[in-house]
Amino acid sequence: MTGTGTGVRRSHLMTIHEFSSGDLIADRRADYALALAGSGDLPAAIDLMNQALDLVPGWAAGWFRLAEWQEAAGDTDAARDSWRRVVQIDPADRLGAGLRLDLARTVPVTEAMPAAFVETLFDQYAERFETSLVDQLGYQGPAQIVEALLLAGRTRFERVLDLGCGTGLMGQAIRPHAGWLEGYDISGRMLAQARVKGVYDALHKRDVSRLELGGAGFDLILAADVFIYVGALEQIMGWAAASVSPGGVLAFTLEELPEGEGDLRLRPSRRYAHSADYVEKLLEQAGFGAPSFSRATLRMDAGQPVSGLTVLAVRATQPFRRETDGEEMASA
Repeated sequence: MTGTGTGVRRSHLMTIHEFSSGDLIADRRADYALALAGSGDLPAAIDLMNQALDLVPGWAAGWFRLAEWQEAAGDTDAARDSWRRVVQIDPADRLGAGLRLDLARTVPVTEAMPAAFVETLFDQYAERFETSLVDQLGYQGPAQIVEALLLAGRTRFERVLDLGCGTGLMGQAIRPHAGWLEGYDISGRMLAQARVKGVYDALHKRDVSRLELGGAGFDLILAADVFIYVGALEQIMGWAAASVSPGGVLAFTLEELPEGEGDLRLRPSRRYAHSADYVEKLLEQAGFGAPSFSRATLRMDAGQPVSGLTVLAVRATQPFRRETDGEEMASA
């Protein structure tokens, strides 16, 4: 999983050959449908895409685009049916149709993001990731984390883990304060970009929502804009508590969910927001001391500032009580 939030949506129509055996007539109809949708004629685009899908019913990307047009045209029921079809064709859900289906509900209830969707999203986005995120969206996550650490008097860490390291923006920011620096990310192409920077001592392809316990403890675990792609945080908080050394620090950013709106919420951007109360409760249960929260704009999205939380939590030096053991949380 990448360590930065992008809010990227699929803006292109995948070719039929990527997800099906292909058909020349279907391909032409899909191209015409895309042109019609671009000109604003959604009914005609929907009709032509349906004709294309009659010829290649196993084309997941076509069903996904059809669902987008159906939703834009106000036919939510048809859009739901099309998104269900995508998930049936591709159970790994590389396109994130399950998330779109959930967002079509009055109140989204999904608490986890498909790993295949996150990996596919950031594999495709890797080469233009930093230009878009930093130059266009004004992303500040790594700088905000380092600033919070320095204000807390934490200036040096011998073993550091960058969860969801992405292209290495967090790694570059923390490198002057780190002895050993390791990075995990679900996207192989993002890791390739990080490797070029030469700031990490080790990089590994890992899904941070499915990490296994074990290994040496870290003095600092970082997660810059990572948990927005995880959802429910019980498991990752338990893993972090078992993986950071006593007295070590867990530092991360979140999109903030306003008070009174629940613990977490999937937003239309297909990112999760979390409440401060929810995060504080989980950290306490996992064996961390009272966290510090600072609020700031993480980035811009569609021209609007995204309100975020920078959180620092110190692992308690005493052993966990059994009923709130972080290992139990991680294996739950």
